[in-house]
Amino acid sequence: MGMPSLVSLGKPRYFQYNVSMGKKTKPGVARNTIALNSKAKHDYFIENRFEAGLVLQGWEVKSLRDRRAQLKESYIFLKDGEAWLSGAHISPMPAASTHVNPDPLRTRKLLLHRDELSKLVGSVERKGYTLVPLALYWKRGRAKLDVGLGKGKRQFDKRAVEKQRDWQRDKQRILKQH
Repeated sequence: MGMPSLVSLGKPRYFQYNVSMGKKTKPGVARNTIALNSKAKHDYFIENRFEAGLVLQGWEVKSLRDRRAQLKESYIFLKDGEAWLSGAHISPMPAASTHVNPDPLRTRKLLLHRDELSKLVGSVERKGYTLVPLALYWKRGRAKLDVGLGKGKRQFDKRAVEKQRDWQRDKQRILKQH
């Protein structure tokens, strides 16, 4: 005998009950995802992706476990051959630590391989690309940042992409009706 569905239990459809963690999660977001930068795909053409580790303090790890992070206005810059994440907001938990004065917007160092860093430096400085944080997630118990290498979209590019998306949606509707 299988488990009853969520609808038959009377729970709202837009929440899924995660049995292993005992928390409610949204269905479109994976369990290991901490934060997404949904505006990045709207503002940039992402051509390459890199996975970077983060240098974090203890209170930040606790806050990330509780998904208290936001990447909306964050950006990545290169300085002295190292990559840094700035503007990412990690809200401190009230009971995390009493002896540490947490700074939610502090600049955090990104951990990348030397050859990846040299590729990024070349692309950003010579070709005019931008480094964009796309997602923050857990991988084998460690916080990772999905870094996108992309070019900024202009206003008419954004309109063209939106027009294409609307046409695909309408096409699916028409095919579904017939």
